[in-house]
Amino acid sequence: MKFNTKTIHGGQQHDPSTGAVMTPIFQTSTYVQQSPGKHKGYEYSRGENPTRHALEKAFASIENGSHGLAFASGLAATDCVLRLFNSGDHIIAGDDLYGGSYRMFTLLFSKYGLKFSFVDMNNPENVANAITDNTKLIWLETPTNPLLKVADISAITAIAKANNLLTAVDNTFATPYNQRPLEMGADIVMHSATKYLGGHSDVVMGALMVKDDKLAKDLHFIQFAAGAIAGPMDCFLALRGVKTLALRVQRHNENAQLVAEFLNKHPKVETVYYPGLESHPNHEVAKSQMRGFGGMLSFRLKDKSKETTFKMLENFNVITLAESLGGVESLVNHPATMTHASIPAVEREKLGITDSLTRLSVGVEDVNDLIDDIANALKLV
Repeated sequence: MKFNTKTIHGGQQHDPSTGAVMTPIFQTSTYVQQSPGKHKGYEYSRGENPTRHALEKAFASIENGSHGLAFASGLAATDCVLRLFNSGDHIIAGDDLYGGSYRMFTLLFSKYGLKFSFVDMNNPENVANAITDNTKLIWLETPTNPLLKVADISAITAIAKANNLLTAVDNTFATPYNQRPLEMGADIVMHSATKYLGGHSDVVMGALMVKDDKLAKDLHFIQFAAGAIAGPMDCFLALRGVKTLALRVQRHNENAQLVAEFLNKHPKVETVYYPGLESHPNHEVAKSQMRGFGGMLSFRLKDKSKETTFKMLENFNVITLAESLGGVESLVNHPATMTHASIPAVEREKLGITDSLTRLSVGVEDVNDLIDDIANALKLV
Protein backbone atom coordinates (compact mmCIF):
# COMPACT_ATOMS: atom_id res chain seq x y z
CA MET A 1 0.00 0.00 0.00
CA LYS A 2 1.47 3.39 -1.03
CA PHE A 3 1.82 6.22 1.49
CA ASN A 4 -1.04 8.35 0.15
CA THR A 5 -3.35 5.35 0.49
CA LYS A 6 -2.02 4.45 3.94
CA THR A 7 -2.96 7.85 5.34
CA ILE A 8 -6.60 7.06 4.54
CA HIS A 9 -6.83 3.29 4.95
CA GLY A 10 -3.71 2.18 6.85
CA GLY A 11 -4.61 0.01 9.84
CA GLN A 12 -8.27 0.98 9.53
CA GLN A 13 -11.52 -0.95 9.26
CA HIS A 14 -15.13 0.14 9.08
CA ASP A 15 -17.00 0.04 12.38
CA PRO A 16 -18.24 -3.57 12.66
CA SER A 17 -21.38 -2.70 14.62
CA THR A 18 -22.75 -0.02 12.27
CA GLY A 19 -20.60 0.00 9.14
CA ALA A 20 -19.55 3.60 9.83
CA VAL A 21 -16.76 4.63 7.45
CA MET A 22 -15.12 6.83 10.07
CA THR A 23 -14.28 5.33 13.47
CA PRO A 24 -16.87 6.64 15.96
CA ILE A 25 -15.95 8.67 19.02
CA PHE A 26 -16.15 6.12 21.83
CA GLN A 27 -16.70 8.63 24.63
CA THR A 28 -16.71 6.06 27.41
CA SER A 29 -14.49 5.35 30.39
CA THR A 30 -15.41 1.70 30.97
CA TYR A 31 -16.82 -1.38 29.21
CA VAL A 32 -19.22 -4.14 30.18
CA GLN A 33 -17.77 -7.53 31.12
CA GLN A 34 -19.70 -10.77 30.66
CA SER A 35 -17.81 -12.32 33.57
CA PRO A 36 -14.86 -11.04 35.63
CA GLY A 37 -12.00 -10.68 33.15
CA LYS A 38 -14.12 -11.77 30.19
CA HIS A 39 -14.73 -8.88 27.80
CA LYS A 40 -14.40 -7.77 24.17
CA GLY A 41 -10.82 -6.50 24.45
CA TYR A 42 -11.61 -3.29 26.30
CA GLU A 43 -11.79 -2.87 30.07
CA TYR A 44 -10.98 0.76 30.91
CA SER A 45 -10.15 3.60 28.54
CA ARG A 46 -6.84 4.51 30.13
CA GLY A 47 -5.61 1.14 28.84
CA GLU A 48 -7.49 0.86 25.56
CA ASN A 49 -10.16 2.84 23.73
CA PRO A 50 -11.51 1.92 20.26
CA THR A 51 -11.08 5.45 18.86
CA ARG A 52 -7.55 5.72 20.20
CA HIS A 53 -6.82 2.19 19.00
CA ALA A 54 -7.81 3.14 15.44
CA LEU A 55 -5.58 6.22 15.55
CA GLU A 56 -2.66 4.28 16.99
CA LYS A 57 -2.91 1.75 14.16
CA ALA A 58 -2.92 4.64 11.67
CA PHE A 59 0.15 6.14 13.38
CA ALA A 60 2.01 2.83 13.07
CA SER A 61 1.03 2.47 9.42
CA ILE A 62 2.27 5.86 8.21
CA GLU A 63 5.71 5.35 9.83
CA ASN A 64 5.91 1.73 8.62
CA GLY A 65 5.97 0.57 12.23
CA SER A 66 4.15 -2.27 13.92
CA HIS A 67 2.90 -0.34 16.96
CA GLY A 68 1.70 3.22 17.58
CA LEU A 69 0.82 4.98 20.81
CA ALA A 70 -1.14 8.23 21.25
CA PHE A 71 -0.48 10.59 24.16
CA ALA A 72 -1.95 13.76 25.61
CA SER A 73 0.91 15.84 24.10
CA GLY A 74 4.25 15.53 22.35
CA LEU A 75 6.00 16.10 25.66
CA ALA A 76 3.94 13.31 27.24
CA ALA A 77 5.27 11.01 24.50
CA THR A 78 8.83 12.18 25.18
CA ASP A 79 8.29 11.66 28.90
CA CYS A 80 7.22 8.07 28.20
CA VAL A 81 10.47 7.35 26.34
CA LEU A 82 12.62 8.77 29.14
CA ARG A 83 10.83 6.61 31.71
CA LEU A 84 12.45 3.57 30.09
CA PHE A 85 15.70 4.53 31.79
CA ASN A 86 17.14 4.53 35.29
CA SER A 87 19.12 6.92 37.47
CA GLY A 88 22.69 7.13 36.20
CA ASP A 89 21.81 6.34 32.60
CA HIS A 90 23.23 8.70 29.98
CA ILE A 91 21.40 10.15 26.97
CA ILE A 92 22.96 11.97 24.01
CA ALA A 93 20.79 14.65 22.40
CA GLY A 94 21.26 17.24 19.68
CA ASP A 95 22.40 20.72 20.64
CA ASP A 96 19.61 22.38 18.64
CA LEU A 97 16.51 21.05 20.32
CA TYR A 98 12.90 22.05 20.89
CA GLY A 99 12.83 24.19 24.03
CA GLY A 100 10.27 21.99 25.75
CA SER A 101 12.44 18.89 25.24
CA TYR A 102 15.49 20.73 26.58
CA ARG A 103 13.47 21.90 29.59
CA MET A 104 12.24 18.37 30.29
CA PHE A 105 15.72 16.89 30.00
CA THR A 106 17.57 19.46 32.09
CA LEU A 107 15.02 20.60 34.68
CA LEU A 108 12.92 17.48 35.20
CA PHE A 109 14.69 14.22 34.45
CA SER A 110 18.16 15.40 35.41
CA LYS A 111 17.03 15.72 39.01
CA TYR A 112 16.05 12.03 38.92
CA GLY A 113 19.59 11.08 37.97
CA LEU A 114 19.50 10.88 34.17
CA LYS A 115 22.58 12.39 32.54
CA PHE A 116 22.42 14.35 29.28
CA SER A 117 25.01 15.47 26.75
CA PHE A 118 24.11 17.89 23.96
CA VAL A 119 26.20 17.63 20.79
CA ASP A 120 26.18 19.03 17.27
CA MET A 121 24.77 16.13 15.25
CA ASN A 122 25.76 17.66 11.92
CA ASN A 123 28.83 15.47 12.38
CA PRO A 124 28.01 11.87 13.45
CA GLU A 125 31.50 11.59 14.96
CA ASN A 126 30.38 14.00 17.68
CA VAL A 127 27.78 11.42 18.68
CA ALA A 128 30.31 8.58 18.73
CA ASN A 129 32.71 10.64 20.82
CA ALA A 130 30.03 11.41 23.44
CA ILE A 131 29.22 7.75 24.17
CA THR A 132 30.09 6.54 27.68
CA ASP A 133 29.71 3.23 29.49
CA ASN A 134 26.33 4.44 30.81
CA THR A 135 24.90 5.72 27.51
CA LYS A 136 21.54 4.14 26.72
CA LEU A 137 19.81 6.42 24.18
CA ILE A 138 20.55 8.80 21.32
CA TRP A 139 17.79 11.40 20.91
CA LEU A 140 17.77 13.43 17.74
CA GLU A 141 15.58 15.91 15.94
CA THR A 142 15.99 16.27 12.22
CA PRO A 143 15.36 18.82 10.87
CA THR A 144 15.96 20.61 14.15
CA ASN A 145 13.92 23.29 15.87
CA PRO A 146 14.55 26.15 15.14
CA LEU A 147 17.78 26.15 13.09
CA LEU A 148 16.78 23.38 10.66
CA LYS A 149 19.96 21.34 11.05
CA VAL A 150 19.77 17.92 9.40
CA ALA A 151 21.32 14.86 11.03
CA ASP A 152 22.32 11.78 9.04
CA ILE A 153 19.86 9.28 10.53
CA SER A 154 21.42 6.16 8.97
CA ALA A 155 24.91 7.08 10.13
CA ILE A 156 23.78 7.81 13.69
CA THR A 157 21.63 4.70 13.99
CA ALA A 158 24.60 2.63 12.78
CA ILE A 159 26.69 4.10 15.59
CA ALA A 160 23.90 3.33 18.05
CA LYS A 161 23.55 -0.29 16.94
CA ALA A 162 27.32 -0.83 17.09
CA ASN A 163 27.16 0.26 20.74
CA ASN A 164 23.88 -1.50 21.63
CA LEU A 165 22.03 1.81 22.13
CA LEU A 166 18.48 2.84 21.37
CA THR A 167 17.81 5.67 18.92
CA ALA A 168 14.75 7.92 19.10
CA VAL A 169 13.98 10.46 16.38
CA ASP A 170 11.70 13.46 16.79
CA ASN A 171 10.20 13.47 13.30
CA THR A 172 7.75 16.33 13.91
CA PHE A 173 9.23 18.81 11.42
CA ALA A 174 9.76 16.29 8.61
CA THR A 175 6.50 14.28 8.92
CA PRO A 176 6.25 10.64 7.74
CA TYR A 177 5.46 11.91 4.25
CA ASN A 178 8.98 13.33 3.92
CA GLN A 179 11.01 11.03 6.17
CA ARG A 180 10.56 7.66 7.91
CA PRO A 181 13.32 7.06 10.48
CA LEU A 182 12.26 3.50 11.36
CA GLU A 183 13.28 2.53 7.82
CA MET A 184 16.73 4.02 8.51
CA GLY A 185 17.37 2.05 11.67
CA ALA A 186 15.73 4.14 14.39
CA ASP A 187 14.03 2.28 17.24
CA ILE A 188 11.48 4.94 18.22
CA VAL A 189 9.87 7.78 16.28
CA MET A 190 8.22 10.59 18.21
CA HIS A 191 5.80 13.22 16.90
CA SER A 192 4.10 16.18 18.37
CA ALA A 193 0.89 15.15 16.61
CA THR A 194 -0.41 18.61 17.50
CA LYS A 195 1.51 19.74 14.45
CA TYR A 196 1.42 18.16 10.98
CA LEU A 197 -0.29 14.88 11.86
CA GLY A 198 -3.32 16.71 13.25
CA GLY A 199 -2.74 19.55 10.85
CA HIS A 200 -5.51 21.96 11.84
CA SER A 201 -4.35 23.60 15.11
CA ASP A 202 -7.33 22.11 16.94
CA VAL A 203 -5.79 19.30 19.01
CA VAL A 204 -2.83 18.75 21.35
CA MET A 205 -1.36 15.24 21.09
CA GLY A 206 1.81 13.19 20.96
CA ALA A 207 2.71 9.94 19.20
CA LEU A 208 5.29 7.17 19.39
CA MET A 209 5.85 4.57 16.66
CA VAL A 210 8.07 1.48 16.96
CA LYS A 211 8.74 -1.84 15.21
CA ASP A 212 9.98 -3.98 18.12
CA ASP A 213 7.31 -5.89 20.04
CA LYS A 214 9.10 -5.82 23.42
CA LEU A 215 9.83 -2.12 23.16
CA ALA A 216 6.19 -1.50 22.25
CA LYS A 217 5.08 -3.52 25.27
CA ASP A 218 7.38 -1.55 27.60
CA LEU A 219 6.16 1.78 26.24
CA HIS A 220 2.52 0.73 26.42
CA PHE A 221 2.96 -0.26 30.06
CA ILE A 222 4.32 3.22 30.85
CA GLN A 223 1.49 4.83 28.86
CA PHE A 224 -1.06 2.80 30.84
CA ALA A 225 0.62 3.17 34.24
CA ALA A 226 1.40 6.90 33.97
CA GLY A 227 -1.88 7.69 32.23
CA ALA A 228 -0.95 10.52 29.86
CA ILE A 229 -3.30 9.22 27.18
CA ALA A 230 -5.04 11.03 24.35
CA GLY A 231 -8.82 11.37 24.76
CA PRO A 232 -11.29 9.93 22.22
CA MET A 233 -12.44 13.27 20.80
CA ASP A 234 -8.83 14.34 20.21
CA CYS A 235 -8.10 10.95 18.63
CA PHE A 236 -11.04 11.39 16.26
CA LEU A 237 -9.73 14.81 15.20
CA ALA A 238 -6.17 13.54 14.73
CA LEU A 239 -7.37 10.55 12.71
CA ARG A 240 -9.26 12.94 10.46
CA GLY A 241 -6.09 15.01 10.12
CA VAL A 242 -3.93 12.03 9.17
CA LYS A 243 -6.24 11.27 6.24
CA THR A 244 -5.21 14.52 4.50
CA LEU A 245 -1.54 14.44 5.58
CA ALA A 246 -0.12 13.63 2.14
CA LEU A 247 -2.12 16.37 0.39
CA ARG A 248 -1.22 18.98 2.99
CA VAL A 249 2.49 18.20 3.20
CA GLN A 250 2.87 18.29 -0.57
CA ARG A 251 1.62 21.90 -0.48
CA HIS A 252 3.68 22.75 2.63
CA ASN A 253 6.79 21.54 0.80
CA GLU A 254 6.03 23.51 -2.35
CA ASN A 255 5.15 26.74 -0.54
CA ALA A 256 8.10 26.62 1.86
CA GLN A 257 10.57 26.11 -0.97
CA LEU A 258 9.26 29.21 -2.79
CA VAL A 259 9.15 31.31 0.39
CA ALA A 260 12.71 30.25 1.27
CA GLU A 261 13.95 31.20 -2.20
CA PHE A 262 12.23 34.59 -1.92
CA LEU A 263 13.76 35.32 1.48
CA ASN A 264 17.16 34.08 0.35
CA LYS A 265 17.26 36.84 -2.29
CA HIS A 266 15.80 39.61 -0.13
CA PRO A 267 18.27 42.44 0.63
CA LYS A 268 17.12 42.76 4.26
CA VAL A 269 17.60 39.08 5.06
CA GLU A 270 21.02 37.83 6.12
CA THR A 271 20.51 34.05 6.34
CA VAL A 272 17.75 31.56 5.54
CA TYR A 273 17.74 28.16 7.20
CA TYR A 274 15.91 25.68 4.96
CA PRO A 275 17.19 22.24 3.89
CA GLY A 276 15.76 22.68 0.40
CA LEU A 277 18.23 25.47 -0.41
CA GLU A 278 21.49 24.36 -2.02
CA SER A 279 23.25 26.80 0.31
CA HIS A 280 22.11 24.82 3.35
CA PRO A 281 25.14 23.00 4.82
CA ASN A 282 23.19 19.73 5.15
CA HIS A 283 21.37 19.96 1.80
CA GLU A 284 22.92 16.76 0.40
CA VAL A 285 22.12 14.74 3.53
CA ALA A 286 18.56 16.06 3.43
CA LYS A 287 18.23 15.05 -0.24
CA SER A 288 19.43 11.54 0.58
CA GLN A 289 16.91 10.83 3.35
CA MET A 290 13.94 13.14 2.75
CA ARG A 291 11.25 12.99 0.08
CA GLY A 292 10.61 16.73 0.47
CA PHE A 293 12.13 19.43 2.63
CA GLY A 294 9.13 20.30 4.80
CA GLY A 295 7.15 23.39 5.65
CA MET A 296 9.46 24.86 8.32
CA LEU A 297 12.14 27.49 7.83
CA SER A 298 13.92 30.12 9.88
CA PHE A 299 15.60 33.33 8.80
CA ARG A 300 17.72 36.09 10.25
CA LEU A 301 17.50 39.78 9.41
CA LYS A 302 20.61 41.81 8.66
CA ASP A 303 19.43 44.35 11.22
CA LYS A 304 20.11 42.36 14.41
CA SER A 305 18.05 44.48 16.79
CA LYS A 306 15.14 42.95 18.66
CA GLU A 307 13.05 46.05 17.90
CA THR A 308 13.41 45.57 14.15
CA THR A 309 12.47 41.89 14.30
CA PHE A 310 9.47 42.65 16.50
CA LYS A 311 8.29 45.37 14.12
CA MET A 312 8.29 42.87 11.27
CA LEU A 313 6.51 40.24 13.39
CA GLU A 314 3.81 42.73 14.37
CA ASN A 315 3.01 43.64 10.76
CA PHE A 316 2.03 40.38 9.12
CA ASN A 317 -1.58 40.20 7.98
CA VAL A 318 -2.02 36.77 6.40
CA ILE A 319 0.62 35.05 8.55
CA THR A 320 -0.29 34.70 12.24
CA LEU A 321 2.12 35.44 15.10
CA ALA A 322 1.62 32.46 17.41
CA GLU A 323 3.25 29.46 19.03
CA SER A 324 3.10 26.02 17.39
CA LEU A 325 3.47 24.94 13.78
CA GLY A 326 2.29 22.47 11.18
CA GLY A 327 -1.28 23.68 10.74
CA VAL A 328 -2.88 24.61 7.44
CA GLU A 329 -2.42 28.28 8.33
CA SER A 330 0.99 29.97 8.26
CA LEU A 331 2.40 30.82 11.69
CA VAL A 332 5.39 32.96 12.57
CA ASN A 333 7.32 32.68 15.81
CA HIS A 334 10.16 34.42 17.67
CA PRO A 335 12.07 31.49 19.19
CA ALA A 336 14.14 33.49 21.68
CA THR A 337 11.07 34.82 23.47
CA MET A 338 8.51 32.14 22.63
CA THR A 339 9.23 28.45 21.95
CA HIS A 340 12.85 28.46 23.19
CA ALA A 341 12.64 30.93 26.06
CA SER A 342 13.22 28.09 28.55
CA ILE A 343 16.76 27.60 27.18
CA PRO A 344 19.21 29.81 29.13
CA ALA A 345 20.17 32.97 27.23
CA VAL A 346 23.86 32.02 27.18
CA GLU A 347 23.06 28.67 25.56
CA ARG A 348 20.69 30.32 23.06
CA GLU A 349 23.40 32.75 22.03
CA LYS A 350 25.91 29.92 21.50
CA LEU A 351 23.48 28.12 19.23
CA GLY A 352 22.45 31.22 17.30
CA ILE A 353 18.93 31.54 18.68
CA THR A 354 19.24 35.30 18.86
CA ASP A 355 16.81 38.23 18.75
CA SER A 356 17.13 38.50 14.97
CA LEU A 357 15.98 34.91 14.36
CA THR A 358 12.43 34.26 13.14
CA ARG A 359 10.83 30.84 12.63
CA LEU A 360 8.14 30.41 10.01
CA SER A 361 5.67 27.54 9.62
CA VAL A 362 4.60 27.89 5.99
CA GLY A 363 0.96 26.92 5.52
CA VAL A 364 -1.08 25.82 2.53
CA GLU A 365 -2.44 29.23 1.51
CA ASP A 366 -1.77 30.64 -1.95
CA VAL A 367 2.00 31.14 -1.93
CA ASN A 368 1.74 34.51 -3.66
CA ASP A 369 -0.33 35.86 -0.78
CA LEU A 370 2.30 34.61 1.67
CA ILE A 371 5.19 36.16 -0.24
CA ASP A 372 3.30 39.46 -0.58
CA ASP A 373 2.62 39.45 3.17
CA ILE A 374 6.30 38.87 3.97
CA ALA A 375 7.39 41.52 1.45
CA ASN A 376 5.02 44.09 2.95
CA ALA A 377 6.22 43.37 6.51
CA LEU A 378 9.85 43.68 5.44
CA LYS A 379 9.16 47.06 3.82
CA LEU A 380 8.43 48.44 7.29
CA VAL A 381 11.81 47.51 8.80
